[in-house]
Amino acid sequence: MSELRVRKVQEFIKQEVSNMLLNDLKDPRIGFVTVTGVEVTGDLREAKIFVSLFGDEKKKKASLEGLNKAKGFIRKELGQRLKIYYTPELFFEEDKSLDYGMHIDGLLKKIHKEEE
Repeated sequence: MSELRVRKVQEFIKQEVSNMLLNDLKDPRIGFVTVTGVEVTGDLREAKIFVSLFGDEKKKKASLEGLNKAKGFIRKELGQRLKIYYTPELFFEEDKSLDYGMHIDGLLKKIHKEEE
């Protein structure tokens, strides 16, 4: 499988899942969720979808549960839109890089204040 094709599939999945989150999924548990990235295995059998979840821990957990419940629907829709022989198995994972970045930013601001 060419690396270019894998990258195209990753970008397509990212766009389509983002679209579905905005327009198609009606689960009230799914709060404000943003697709931040997708990693697809070289054989296109598995896709790890990284999502940024907003809210407190309870809301984040509920959003992730809602996404996991909707996996079948999302995979079926992707299969129809992708038009490839095998639709990858989907896995949702929280992208904590935004939280980590905000934490580091807070620490830097604190250090800067202490220096003044």
